[in-house]
Amino acid sequence: MEAWGIPGSQESREAKNYSTIENNSCVDFACYMVLTEVEKKVIGAICFLAGPFTFLENSMVLLVILFTAALRQRPSYLFIGSLALADVFASCFFTTSFLDFHLFQHSDGPTGYLFKLGGVTMAFTSSVGSLLLTALDRYLCIYRASSYKVLVTRHRALLSLLILWSATTIISLLPLMGWKCPTGLMPPCLRLFPYISSTYLACWTSFILVLLVLILGAYALILWKAHRHEASMTSLQGAAVSGQARMRMDIRLARTFGLILLILVGCWLPALSFMIADVSVVLSLTQQRAFAFCSTLCLVNSAVNPLLYALRCRELREALLQLTYRLCETGKCKKPTERFSPKSHDEQDMSFTALSESEGLNTRATHITTVSAAVDKH
Repeated sequence: MEAWGIPGSQESREAKNYSTIENNSCVDFACYMVLTEVEKKVIGAICFLAGPFTFLENSMVLLVILFTAALRQRPSYLFIGSLALADVFASCFFTTSFLDFHLFQHSDGPTGYLFKLGGVTMAFTSSVGSLLLTALDRYLCIYRASSYKVLVTRHRALLSLLILWSATTIISLLPLMGWKCPTGLMPPCLRLFPYISSTYLACWTSFILVLLVLILGAYALILWKAHRHEASMTSLQGAAVSGQARMRMDIRLARTFGLILLILVGCWLPALSFMIADVSVVLSLTQQRAFAFCSTLCLVNSAVNPLLYALRCRELREALLQLTYRLCETGKCKKPTERFSPKSHDEQDMSFTALSESEGLNTRATHITTVSAAVDKH
């Protein structure tokens, strides 16, 4: 691989990499810049497509929540906004640093590299942490439905987000503050990240795995609670039609949560597996190249998050349409439909609140969809 812009054939570069590994030295970063020219083009295309797309859709979600007062007051949407903000940072930090290092092969000293990597670590850690807060919010909505509004207030949601972002910022800056590889690059501690300590990578990977397990457990408990509730209501009614409706509801919830968890685990587990392996063994060049592709899946997960957690919410979609109409009205666009008649900002927010309250009354009046409606509402 060309390191620091030095030309050479692919065979000579690979021979140099193997020689570097055998000599336990990586002064010129040759053992990290292992992508071939074809692999550079493929990964570059993924980043150039996924990066801007992730930035635009998460920025859109963030702006809708920011400019809609009714959504800003809801803890659930504060967690979704935190997720969108983390994914915006991920699209910026990961794309620029990854392309700068692997494709353009710009060299940075220990401070510059650790600062860039700290930004990527903060973004992805905050993204997973926001997913956990969202899952816990849905869990409390199901298991503590009667006291949910008392337990999950806007003040407590903001406090939890402050703790989350403070903790992730400190964790991401630990290598820059001194927890780094004591030998530098002679020899390197890891084959995936220069200047990073193996103990730090092991702790961070374990922390992310714990967060993922908690997310999986929260959604599993939600599905189990919904299944038990629908089963108990069906046994009280004793109607075959209700049983079929319950089965359809259980299947729909299982498919929804299954899709969420499958994407989450499928995007994160491959990269985390390589990180765990890098702590215990010396990875080969093929494994390093595979990790480069697996790490782009984390960016893909940030691109999918708005589709799974934000745009599936009916209230947020309506707020997006209202915001679009207000922008068009500012630009003197033609009125699209009678449904979005001109209103003041306060009247629009009050209409969202009234709509949510009326739906809540109808949901409580319908006994067969008590739990499932709460799930759908989130």
